[in-house]
Amino acid sequence: MWKKLVLGALAIVVVAGGAAFLNKKAIILYVATHTGRTDVAPNRAIDWDQGPTVASETPAERPPNIIFILVDDLGINDLSTFGGGVAGGRVPTPNIDKLAADGALFTQAYAGNGTCAPSRAMLMTGRYPTRTGFEFTPTPPGMGKIVSMFANDMDRGALPPVDYNRDGADDAVPFAEMGLPGKEVTIAEVLKDKGYHTVHIGKWHLGRSAESNPNAQGFDESLLMASGLFLPEDDPDVVNAKLDFDPIDKFLWARMQFAASFNMGEWFEPGGYLTDYWTDESLKVIEANKNRPFFLYLAHWGVHTPLQATKADYEAVGDIEPERLRVYAAMLHALDRSVGEITAKLEEEGLADNTIIVFSSDNGGAGYIGLPEINQPYRGWKITLFEGGIRVPMFLKWPARIAAGTQVDTPVAHIDVMPTLAAAAGAALPEGVEIDGRDMLPVATGTGTISHPDDALFWQSGYYHVVRAGDWKLQVDGRQEKNWLFDLATDPTEQDNLADSRPDKLAELQGLLDKHLAGAVQPLYPYTIETPIAIDKTEADRVEPGDEYVWWPN
Repeated sequence: MWKKLVLGALAIVVVAGGAAFLNKKAIILYVATHTGRTDVAPNRAIDWDQGPTVASETPAERPPNIIFILVDDLGINDLSTFGGGVAGGRVPTPNIDKLAADGALFTQAYAGNGTCAPSRAMLMTGRYPTRTGFEFTPTPPGMGKIVSMFANDMDRGALPPVDYNRDGADDAVPFAEMGLPGKEVTIAEVLKDKGYHTVHIGKWHLGRSAESNPNAQGFDESLLMASGLFLPEDDPDVVNAKLDFDPIDKFLWARMQFAASFNMGEWFEPGGYLTDYWTDESLKVIEANKNRPFFLYLAHWGVHTPLQATKADYEAVGDIEPERLRVYAAMLHALDRSVGEITAKLEEEGLADNTIIVFSSDNGGAGYIGLPEINQPYRGWKITLFEGGIRVPMFLKWPARIAAGTQVDTPVAHIDVMPTLAAAAGAALPEGVEIDGRDMLPVATGTGTISHPDDALFWQSGYYHVVRAGDWKLQVDGRQEKNWLFDLATDPTEQDNLADSRPDKLAELQGLLDKHLAGAVQPLYPYTIETPIAIDKTEADRVEPGDEYVWWPN
């Protein structure tokens, strides 16, 4: 088997570019990304469970339907909702804007983490990693080694090298066993117990074991993104943008397949470009469940890399440079269309008034795509806990209860989504489970307030710890032994570090962090890689001496 893989690697690299590419790195990349690949069957139709053909109650008499639309790696400045928009506003997002305008817009909403999987765990459970142990994003075998290998071979300027497998963590827990423990109670389980039909479509990233897969975690049906290509790389309808400066991109293009699965069954080809395919299937789910309460979790892959768009969307956004920005804009254009089609379907079926739609992103935009404007005016990226990495859109539309044009300035976070949706459905929170989030409905409906203990929100990844209490925010990078302290009321973009001039506030917030971390459970699995991430430079930019960075363990 290994001989075949190595021979295949040699053949691939020779064809790809001749002897200049015939090296250890190319062979390792090929072997790591082609070991254990799954066969993918042709596309097949999904036989969605069909609800009652006749409703026993009117939509207004039933508990509200709930649709949670989560997008991936969206920069806060990507949406024209906030006065921004891709390419200086040349690519507006009218359907997402309308969704925001038709309900409650939370102006200070935060992701649960600066990377995807821990945020998703907090969204599903309403609990911090200090309780669940779900602190790091699961990564497939070989990814940490390959990413660090390619990163350290690149000219990254003044950034220190990436550390791989520093504590022998790569073999600590098999990838197949990394996931959300079965003992955790998700919002899908809570709603299912309340009589909802629960459906997941798209990305999951919380594990695929017998206890962590979507069906095991409360979803009656799951159409899973089994891998990560939006279309095959050589599809006649695709436009690809590869990022030579990004080591993660190299791994994704080599590893990912165009594949889906239904209820953890065999892999098969999706029925088109992923964003459109997930949307088309979501419309079928709404149609099938129009006469009973349903919960649809639509977890889009866009605008995450690999950057791929359809030719139609690529043409629709116009002549934008650089090429990666045009493809990225086209991907966002597809997401905006998806939101428009979902809302139109609810109107068509007479369900719009008593359907809750929540829209958010799992974290901020990624610096490794080399687009400096996506998180403006905030500093930082995905894989940091600066505002650019964790500020996300949060819109809550429910015409029956929430007035259009509502704006909420109180800070909220992903941990608040689970208790909010449970309250909206009239479902009890699980007994004996400490929920860290709080119900957002009182502030969305203007009937009350939301209050987190100590008026504080927390984030963490290994030795990188952050707290926001009131308008004050403290970031602690334990590896550098460096603190950043900001007064967000006067400095929302985190320019003026007050760690030295306000020792009183530094001590106060450090005390909150110590209290939060006291008695925390151990992470479910160790991190495998430690990466320095420049705060103010993208991956495409050279980091100069004096540029600030954070260490991120995962």
